[in-house]
Amino acid sequence: MSKESGLKSGVQRMGSFLSGMVMPNISAFIAWGLITALFIETGWLPNEQLAALVGPMLTYLLPLMVAYMGGNMIYEHRGGIVAATSAMGVIVGAGIPMFMGAMIIGPLAAWLIKKFDKLIVPNIPQGFEMLINNFSAGILSLILIIIGYFAIGPVVVGLNNALAAGVDAIIKLGILPLVHIFVEPAKVLFLNNAINHGIFTPLGLEQAAEAGKSIIFMLESNPGPGLGILISFMAFGKGSAKASSSSAAIIHFLGGIHEIYFPYVLMKPTLILAAMAGGMAGTATFQLLNAGLVAAPSPGSIIAYMLLTPKGQYLGVLAGVLISTVVSFLIASVILKRSKDLGDDLGDSVTKMEEMKGKKSSVSSTLTADADQVADYKNVKKIVFACDAGMGSSAMGATLLRKKVKEAGLDDIEVTNSAIKNLTGNEDLIVTHKDLTTNAKAKVPNAIHVSVDNFLGSPRYDEIVEELKK
Repeated sequence: MSKESGLKSGVQRMGSFLSGMVMPNISAFIAWGLITALFIETGWLPNEQLAALVGPMLTYLLPLMVAYMGGNMIYEHRGGIVAATSAMGVIVGAGIPMFMGAMIIGPLAAWLIKKFDKLIVPNIPQGFEMLINNFSAGILSLILIIIGYFAIGPVVVGLNNALAAGVDAIIKLGILPLVHIFVEPAKVLFLNNAINHGIFTPLGLEQAAEAGKSIIFMLESNPGPGLGILISFMAFGKGSAKASSSSAAIIHFLGGIHEIYFPYVLMKPTLILAAMAGGMAGTATFQLLNAGLVAAPSPGSIIAYMLLTPKGQYLGVLAGVLISTVVSFLIASVILKRSKDLGDDLGDSVTKMEEMKGKKSSVSSTLTADADQVADYKNVKKIVFACDAGMGSSAMGATLLRKKVKEAGLDDIEVTNSAIKNLTGNEDLIVTHKDLTTNAKAKVPNAIHVSVDNFLGSPRYDEIVEELKK
């Protein structure tokens, strides 16, 4: 693996880890957002008693859940418990919602208890296991609570204030739309979850706690730019790209699975200009009309947008989504109409993707019919469709593959989805997007790995079923 490829893989793993602390807890964030939208003084159903839930959930519940998840990812339940307990120091010691502090001290606490156990547990005298295990976790948590309260907390507060001031300055200067110059390319490189849930969500929650809403929630999640690109393929695309774009548009806009349009951009990289322009136009409209959401929409569906829009403020949100769609569509249409070398199949995006990322095609198809693989397929009982976050594209791919497996009469084969970081090693066959296969192989090297380049309708699914039937 080249240094450049290794660096990109490392960035993806780090981004996946950051988003992994937030993504599994998104339902709790949405619950908080709905409570806020419904019961605060300016909400749909103002209720002073129920509105009292807003503060404690934001200050304690959500950061503790984030810390626990970070610890759990490092050292399972024991790491999660120590992480959540240790996070109380930074939470109580700060006057703001301490998401950043939780994302720092949670994994740190779990890593320390994991190292401690590795060093001490083999030498524990028989009969003292429970005593030492419980007290070691308790004492380490106490130490980290104190450190968090007096050291980590103040540093994070200062960093948070600097970031908040920077975002506020960008908003006041009216240049917030320029953030899409960086956001849109990062999205199609599968860093969308890392950006949205690792960076924007914590900042947005703090802004929403003060103002009741935040535009930051819409910087990455706006479905408009992707929708505009897909509509342009419906009008001016070719071959399977054109045929699949209408279904992709529905999944993207209503289902909120933004990964569905990434291959369309990768097959024609200049389309990133349409995504950038659409994102900037949408954010400029949101700013102009003072639009915002009460919580992070996940998935980034128009349905989630409507549910999390403050009472009586739908115009600004809908206008921003519509304008971003129109701008993205217009620019993408010009690019597609002027294109003479656009391939007829989405498979052509593989070469373009590798060129764009400076990455050799080291990941070849694992569906070659060699003898060892045939033997492996005979023993396949668990198929996992894995992606960065384990919620969007992997769920969609698993649904498609599950249907094909069922139609083939292979009822004894389980098909599910997961985040790559949550793979356990018990998987027999793992399906991933080509750009994520390297990470999946590093996590579970002994499984069969199948790469796809189109989540919506890859021919690989049929090949898998044929191999299983053999």
